[in-house]
Amino acid sequence: MNTNERLPKRTSHLLATIALAGVAVAAWAGWLGWDQQRDVHPDGSTTGPYEAWQVIGLVLTLLPAVYWAASRRYAAAAVIGPTAGLTVAAYVDWSDDASGLFMIGVCLVMMGSLVVTSALSAVIAALTGHGRGRPGGRRWSVC
Repeated sequence: MNTNERLPKRTSHLLATIALAGVAVAAWAGWLGWDQQRDVHPDGSTTGPYEAWQVIGLVLTLLPAVYWAASRRYAAAAVIGPTAGLTVAAYVDWSDDASGLFMIGVCLVMMGSLVVTSALSAVIAALTGHGRGRPGGRRWSVC
């Protein structure tokens, strides 16, 4: 008996969403949370605090979790979990900004992660067959 047969479907979807949100918060903390210093260049301009490799690492860390959820028909969890986790992490990390402009960044993180996880989940669901070979499962094709 697998987990899906023991737990009601809504409960397993909720647990998957919470787990994915937790993974996203932990990934943010691991890749971005420790770097708070802006880099000052000789001309006086500043960049940062994050480097490109940190953001790429964050994305690559979240990909397996999103794949796991989307390929198991937890498409809503694959979208809502990482989006909620990244939004909360960005809010907590950036909320000490005195200008108040951090909320624009938080909203951009939310919208960007929502769009990317939605598109990625749709592609994964289409490529993995969304229940192919299971009784009562629908067959999906890319074409």
